[in-house]
Amino acid sequence: MRLPIDPQAGIARRAWVACPACDDARHCATCADRRTCGEHWRYLISDKGPVLHLQCPGCTHTWSLDTRPGRPGHGGGARCS
Repeated sequence: MRLPIDPQAGIARRAWVACPACDDARHCATCADRRTCGEHWRYLISDKGPVLHLQCPGCTHTWSLDTRPGRPGHGGGARCS
């Protein structure tokens, strides 16, 4: 099992997008309203232009997300602080 890279990640290293592995925020009203949720954030490992590299602190899954419209895995307006 991989541990989260930084379970105490600062707000500047957080992103709010759905985790494709556990989808833990699917029943959260705050996330459904696309507001910044204090519980369902993802650790922003790095960003290379429109491509985000993320890790879920809940299930430790890591993935990359291309946020450009029309791209596979488009983030649909992923929000990062």
